Amino acid sequence: MTDAYKKLEARFHRMDVLSDVSQMLHWDMAAIMPDGGAEARSEQLATLSVLENEMMKAPELGDLITQAEGEALDDWQKANLGEMKRKWVHGTAVPSDLVEKMSRAETRCEVAWRTARADNDFKGLLPKLQEVLDLSIEAGKAKADALGTSVYDALLDQYDPMMRSDRIDTLFAELEAFLPDFTSDVIERQKSEDKPVLPTRPFPIETQNRVGLDLMKAVGFDFAHGRLDISHHPFCGGIPDDVRITTRYDENDFTSAIMGVLHETGHAMYERGLPKDWRNQPVGKARGMTMHESQSLLIEMQACRSEEFLTYAGPVFKQAFGGDDAAWNAQNLHRLYTRVEPGLIRVDADEVTYPAHVIMRYRIERALIEGDMKLADLPGAWNDMMQKLLGITPPDDRDGCLQDIHWPSGAWGYFPTYTLGAMSAAQIFAAAKTANPEIPAALSRGDFAPLMTWLGENIHRQASSRSTDEILKSATGSVLGVDAFKAHMINRYGA
Repeated sequence: MTDAYKKLEARFHRMDVLSDVSQMLHWDMAAIMPDGGAEARSEQLATLSVLENEMMKAPELGDLITQAEGEALDDWQKANLGEMKRKWVHGTAVPSDLVEKMSRAETRCEVAWRTARADNDFKGLLPKLQEVLDLSIEAGKAKADALGTSVYDALLDQYDPMMRSDRIDTLFAELEAFLPDFTSDVIERQKSEDKPVLPTRPFPIETQNRVGLDLMKAVGFDFAHGRLDISHHPFCGGIPDDVRITTRYDENDFTSAIMGVLHETGHAMYERGLPKDWRNQPVGKARGMTMHESQSLLIEMQACRSEEFLTYAGPVFKQAFGGDDAAWNAQNLHRLYTRVEPGLIRVDADEVTYPAHVIMRYRIERALIEGDMKLADLPGAWNDMMQKLLGITPPDDRDGCLQDIHWPSGAWGYFPTYTLGAMSAAQIFAAAKTANPEIPAALSRGDFAPLMTWLGENIHRQASSRSTDEILKSATGSVLGVDAFKAHMINRYGA
């Protein structure tokens, strides 16, 4: 290891620590900060963003990257240098004053969104959301010039490095050719089957929380390095050594919170499994949000909605909530968790209709970014597209275009990673079961160790040492595709 690379490691370590502080402040803002703290938090986050951006723009940093490219480095160091350069291109493309404006606008808009959604007040949120969109487009244009991409692809690259919209269009088109008829067939077949027995309500929040904590332990979550809290929108935040996850509860529906906890635990396990030797270095970070979502959806959808896992979970639920035995057997829970019915809320959607929610948001945000739609027209466009893709129309904006936190918080270009992650999850889970056929039987005992051991070796500890496709090909034999997801759907839903 030589001087230029050593200097870069030290600088990127310091920048990453600043980013870690921002992550913890974001968690606090979403989970426990009173609304009255919004302006002060806006100042804090903006200051940290500007400091990190100014460090990235240090005049000598580009020279150090060039010098390090000529030094003798091992494979992980080379990968780290490549990730440093990618971050440098993104960071130097955007002026510091724009970084500050974006941070302030996003914080204000996210806090305002909480009230606007509760009050069904899209018009009230519109000015703040328009500011966030305009600033995101301005930053996207600057990054597009540096990356040689479209504005949307430049924003997408922040969340899924090297993914481009033309590839997403191809993958989503293949899904769209499969899903409508498949969904109709599944819904029609389920009409002729016995309906699941609904467990007796209510489900006390304290009990749901206790069950969620117990299931997190079963998956392998280490509470010495993380915690579970409540927020308006479930998420996983914090840092690998202090992972913060949140959920939200409904006393009339235990499935949403429990599966939300398991989903976020999948994210958390990925963060915890990243290589300790590369903490605070770009190469030690998760390999983008497609891979991140694959880990959450693998735990929630692939593993925890399987009949094997529900064999274990049924007695756990019955002991916690009480009620009729028939409601808690594995077969009934499997029918309950695999019931397909178009719904308004993305985070509560079944896995068959979920891609339609994502495809809709992907198309809308592209249209907004590319100037093909005005933000003021969002509610009508949302309702029209939901009717077209899912056959339902929201009764109000609260359960329509105001339901997600992503756009108010500035996450433009994030949405497609959910369904790309679902495809990856099916691919990875199939490969894991082929490599270790004992995984399903272990899940039926509530034992996630065989699965997590395989994921740790093949996915988690790879971090950002290779591209998403390279990691997938090494772990599963193929780059990202639709075939495994389709096979999973056909196998689980039998249509």
